[in-house]
Amino acid sequence: MARNQSRRLKPAILQADEKSFAALQVIKSYAPVNQSCAVEAIRATRRDVTRLRELEAEAVAAATTAREKAVAKEWEFHNLMLCAKQQVIAQFGADSDELQLLGRKKRSEYKPPGPKAQ
Repeated sequence: MARNQSRRLKPAILQADEKSFAALQVIKSYAPVNQSCAVEAIRATRRDVTRLRELEAEAVAAATTAREKAVAKEWEFHNLMLCAKQQVIAQFGADSDELQLLGRKKRSEYKPPGPKAQ
C-alpha cells in the first residue's frame, strides 16, 4: 500500500495501472483469494474513478465560471463607486465633507506645492 494516499497519483502511474488492468483482464485463470482484488471489484473502482473525475472537472468548470462572474461584478461595483465619487465631486465640490465621507481627501487637505529648486 502507498504511504501518502492524500495526494494525487502521477499520470504515468495511472497509465501503468490501466495497462496492467488491461493485461489482468486477459488472464482467464486469475482467481484471487482476496476478493477485493477481483477483476469485477477493480472494474467497479475504475468506473468510480472515471465518474469522480468527470464530477471533479464539472466542479472545476463551475468554480471557474463562478469566479469569472464574481470578478466581473467586483469590477462593475468598483467602476460604479468611482463614478459615484466623481458625481459627489460634481455635486458637492472637491473640498466637501461629503467627499471626505467617501474616503477621499478634501482639496484643502493637500499640502501646497513648495518653491521650485533652481
